Amino acid sequence: RQTIQGLAATLLMSWVALANAQTQSTAANKVEAWPNKPLKLIVGFPPGSTPDMAARTLAEPLAKALGQPVIVENKPGAAGNIGLNSVAKSTDNHTLGVAINGNLTIAKILYPKMGFDPNKELAPVSLIGTAPLVMVTAKDIPAGNDFVAAAKASGNKWNFGSVGVGSQGHLGMELMKSLIPGFKAVHVPFTGNPQVLNALVGGQIQLALMPPGVALPMIKAGRINAVGLVGGRSALAPELGSISERGINGISLDTLTAVVAPSTFPKANVERLSREIGQILRQPEVRQKLFLQGWLASPTSPEATLQRIRFEALTMG
Repeated sequence: RQTIQGLAATLLMSWVALANAQTQSTAANKVEAWPNKPLKLIVGFPPGSTPDMAARTLAEPLAKALGQPVIVENKPGAAGNIGLNSVAKSTDNHTLGVAINGNLTIAKILYPKMGFDPNKELAPVSLIGTAPLVMVTAKDIPAGNDFVAAAKASGNKWNFGSVGVGSQGHLGMELMKSLIPGFKAVHVPFTGNPQVLNALVGGQIQLALMPPGVALPMIKAGRINAVGLVGGRSALAPELGSISERGINGISLDTLTAVVAPSTFPKANVERLSREIGQILRQPEVRQKLFLQGWLASPTSPEATLQRIRFEALTMG
């Protein structure tokens, strides 16, 4: 009887241990089962903007890779910071954002009341793409070798547009003003580059710094003029020279778009997202689609993305 009781006790303990192991395994699987509902990809710029196009190019293949829909949601305003504020405050572990240079570098300085600290409340995931900026002018503004002379004589009569205070288009033009004596163009912020382009064509502003993906179609159509790329030549716009060829030296700027998550996102999920995005951005058809939009696909690890943001902050500082 004692032997049978001992065997029964041993068997019962084995069953308990097995049940505990299965429970732990099930719990672990539940933790790893991410995502378990649709993801939101918030863009702080209007539909048709270059960050919006990049986000929509990424959304479909990312949905296939993750097994859940990826819904692009536009929340424009404050140079993209309104959208990123909602990302930073999200706690559902299924909300991501698309950011540009200024959002991740000096936005906190320029927007002291924007409601979040990008350095503390956002986690970099991966770059999507990079692009040089091109200086463009309204049709009636000189854009050739006589641009600098016209800019010097313009004083504060010209307006320039950008996607908001602290954006590359804004700060780049302020730097440009410091390089051209007498050039004092007035800044006019918009919610996105399509709006900047409309104002340029309509004559409300006289010049802007824009990504080639937005500017090139209108340049080719003869609706606006191109002074040149703000930096060296680029495969994205081989027909355009550099502004240095117009006598403007000492400045080189590009724009970037990146995927970010709330800082509360589990590290394992951030790393998985970065890997999936990297694989997507290495696909020839995705790279070509981004190229036609004016982006050079630039997949990066979370660490490399952070290093690029720090470099941008030093450059803009």
